[in-house]
Amino acid sequence: MKAITKKRTKAFLIDLAVSTAVTAGVEYVLRKKVKNEAVHALVTPMVVMWSLEYAQLRQNGQTIGYKKMGLALENEDGSKLSTDQILKRMAYRDTVSTFDYLKNRKAFEKQHGEILPHDRFADTVVKEL
Repeated sequence: MKAITKKRTKAFLIDLAVSTAVTAGVEYVLRKKVKNEAVHALVTPMVVMWSLEYAQLRQNGQTIGYKKMGLALENEDGSKLSTDQILKRMAYRDTVSTFDYLKNRKAFEKQHGEILPHDRFADTVVKEL
């Protein structure tokens, strides 16, 4: 595994920890209003994680984990990330990208880990700062 890919993995784990903490607070409030366990187990964690990631990437191109690991998500042409790019990247990463990895592990990383399949799909690049 390349060094930048290791940093990306650590950044994702940091973001997951932050998201889990926020999800616990949201669930505490929602448990009184929503009685369906499937909502608490499946929907709430995904919505919280995507909302936090979207807001952070839209604001400054970094999540908390990316900032801590010295990474930034950029558009391939250097312009500001669009809403469509962020949403496409998150959706692809959480669905199809897993199958890409299982299908061809050796070709998963491109350009020393700066571009993974979900980055290629959304025309984004992760750079070290």
